[in-house]
Amino acid sequence: MHSILVRDYMQSDPVAFDRNTNLLQAVHKLLAAKMTGAPVIDESRTVIGFVSEQDCIKEILQGAFYCEDPPAVASVMSSQVLSFKPDHSVVEVAQQMITQKPKIYPVISEGKLVGVISRSDVLAALLDNDEDCYLRAK
Repeated sequence: MHSILVRDYMQSDPVAFDRNTNLLQAVHKLLAAKMTGAPVIDESRTVIGFVSEQDCIKEILQGAFYCEDPPAVASVMSSQVLSFKPDHSVVEVAQQMITQKPKIYPVISEGKLVGVISRSDVLAALLDNDEDCYLRAK
Protein backbone atom coordinates (compact mmCIF):
# COMPACT_ATOMS: atom_id res chain seq x y z
CA MET A 1 0.00 0.00 0.00
CA HIS A 2 1.27 3.45 -0.92
CA SER A 3 1.68 6.17 1.65
CA ILE A 4 -1.29 8.45 1.79
CA LEU A 5 0.31 11.30 3.73
CA VAL A 6 0.27 14.89 2.52
CA ARG A 7 4.11 15.01 2.55
CA ASP A 8 4.25 12.31 -0.11
CA TYR A 9 1.93 14.09 -2.56
CA MET A 10 2.38 17.80 -1.87
CA GLN A 11 4.23 20.15 -4.18
CA SER A 12 7.29 21.01 -2.14
CA ASP A 13 8.42 24.06 -4.12
CA PRO A 14 5.18 26.00 -4.42
CA VAL A 15 4.44 29.33 -5.97
CA ALA A 16 4.08 31.84 -3.13
CA PHE A 17 3.83 35.61 -3.00
CA ASP A 18 5.08 38.39 -0.79
CA ARG A 19 2.28 40.68 0.44
CA ASN A 20 3.62 43.51 -1.76
CA THR A 21 3.64 41.53 -5.01
CA ASN A 22 1.81 43.41 -7.75
CA LEU A 23 -1.43 41.58 -8.62
CA LEU A 24 -0.63 41.40 -12.34
CA GLN A 25 2.77 39.87 -11.59
CA ALA A 26 1.01 37.33 -9.38
CA VAL A 27 -1.46 36.46 -12.14
CA HIS A 28 1.34 35.93 -14.66
CA LYS A 29 3.13 33.64 -12.19
CA LEU A 30 -0.06 31.66 -11.44
CA LEU A 31 -0.77 31.20 -15.14
CA ALA A 32 2.80 30.12 -15.91
CA ALA A 33 2.68 27.58 -13.08
CA LYS A 34 -0.88 26.48 -14.00
CA MET A 35 -1.96 27.08 -10.40
CA THR A 36 -5.42 28.14 -9.22
CA GLY A 37 -4.05 30.12 -6.30
CA ALA A 38 -1.08 30.50 -4.00
CA PRO A 39 -0.18 31.33 -0.42
CA VAL A 40 0.97 34.78 0.59
CA ILE A 41 3.91 34.63 2.98
CA ASP A 42 5.95 37.01 5.09
CA GLU A 43 9.74 37.19 5.18
CA SER A 44 9.95 34.18 7.54
CA ARG A 45 7.73 32.00 5.23
CA THR A 46 4.77 32.24 7.60
CA VAL A 47 1.50 32.04 5.66
CA ILE A 48 -0.42 35.30 6.09
CA GLY A 49 -2.99 34.83 3.35
CA PHE A 50 -4.04 33.13 0.16
CA VAL A 51 -4.83 34.61 -3.25
CA SER A 52 -7.01 32.70 -5.68
CA GLU A 53 -7.84 33.06 -9.36
CA GLN A 54 -11.28 34.24 -8.28
CA ASP A 55 -9.74 37.03 -6.17
CA CYS A 56 -7.63 38.06 -9.15
CA ILE A 57 -10.48 38.01 -11.66
CA LYS A 58 -12.66 40.19 -9.45
CA GLU A 59 -9.93 42.75 -8.88
CA ILE A 60 -8.73 42.87 -12.49
CA LEU A 61 -12.31 43.40 -13.72
CA GLN A 62 -12.76 46.32 -11.33
CA GLY A 63 -9.33 47.74 -12.10
CA ALA A 64 -9.90 47.59 -15.84
CA PHE A 65 -13.26 49.33 -15.52
CA TYR A 66 -11.76 52.18 -13.49
CA CYS A 67 -8.33 52.10 -15.22
CA GLU A 68 -6.58 51.80 -11.89
CA ASP A 69 -3.07 50.55 -11.26
CA PRO A 70 -3.00 46.95 -10.03
CA PRO A 71 -2.97 46.63 -6.24
CA ALA A 72 -0.65 44.57 -4.08
CA VAL A 73 -1.66 40.97 -3.42
CA ALA A 74 -2.28 41.84 0.25
CA SER A 75 -5.29 43.96 -0.68
CA VAL A 76 -7.12 41.09 -2.40
CA MET A 77 -5.93 38.00 -0.50
CA SER A 78 -8.03 36.09 1.96
CA SER A 79 -6.50 36.18 5.44
CA GLN A 80 -8.54 33.16 6.60
CA VAL A 81 -6.38 30.32 5.31
CA LEU A 82 -7.18 26.63 5.63
CA SER A 83 -4.00 24.55 5.72
CA PHE A 84 -2.65 21.10 6.48
CA LYS A 85 0.50 19.64 7.98
CA PRO A 86 2.77 17.21 6.11
CA ASP A 87 1.81 14.33 8.40
CA HIS A 88 -1.94 14.72 7.80
CA SER A 89 -3.68 12.05 5.79
CA VAL A 90 -4.64 12.86 2.22
CA VAL A 91 -8.05 11.44 3.14
CA GLU A 92 -8.48 14.38 5.57
CA VAL A 93 -7.64 16.79 2.77
CA ALA A 94 -10.08 15.04 0.41
CA GLN A 95 -12.86 15.25 2.99
CA GLN A 96 -12.15 18.97 3.47
CA MET A 97 -12.18 19.55 -0.28
CA ILE A 98 -15.62 17.98 -0.54
CA THR A 99 -17.10 20.50 1.90
CA GLN A 100 -14.92 23.61 1.42
CA LYS A 101 -14.20 25.85 -1.53
CA PRO A 102 -10.38 25.89 -1.84
CA LYS A 103 -8.85 23.84 -4.64
CA ILE A 104 -5.38 24.12 -3.14
CA TYR A 105 -4.15 24.26 0.44
CA PRO A 106 -0.87 25.43 1.95
CA VAL A 107 1.10 22.77 3.80
CA ILE A 108 2.67 24.16 6.96
CA SER A 109 5.31 22.71 9.25
CA GLU A 110 6.46 24.50 12.40
CA GLY A 111 4.54 27.56 11.27
CA LYS A 112 6.31 27.80 7.90
CA LEU A 113 5.17 27.08 4.35
CA VAL A 114 6.71 23.81 3.12
CA GLY A 115 4.41 23.05 0.20
CA VAL A 116 0.90 23.05 -1.22
CA ILE A 117 -1.52 20.25 -1.98
CA SER A 118 -4.08 20.57 -4.77
CA ARG A 119 -7.09 18.61 -5.94
CA SER A 120 -4.88 16.96 -8.57
CA ASP A 121 -2.40 15.87 -5.90
CA VAL A 122 -5.24 14.44 -3.80
CA LEU A 123 -6.67 12.59 -6.80
CA ALA A 124 -3.25 11.08 -7.55
CA ALA A 125 -2.92 9.88 -3.95
CA LEU A 126 -6.40 8.38 -3.88
CA LEU A 127 -5.86 6.71 -7.24
CA ASP A 128 -2.55 5.20 -6.06
CA ASN A 129 -4.30 3.84 -2.98
CA ASP A 130 -7.31 2.63 -4.96
CA GLU A 131 -5.09 0.79 -7.46
CA ASP A 132 -3.41 -1.01 -4.54
CA CYS A 133 -6.83 -2.22 -3.40
CA TYR A 134 -7.63 -3.54 -6.87
CA LEU A 135 -4.29 -5.32 -7.17
CA ARG A 136 -4.82 -7.07 -3.78
CA ALA A 137 -8.30 -8.19 -4.81
CA LYS A 138 -7.01 -10.11 -7.85
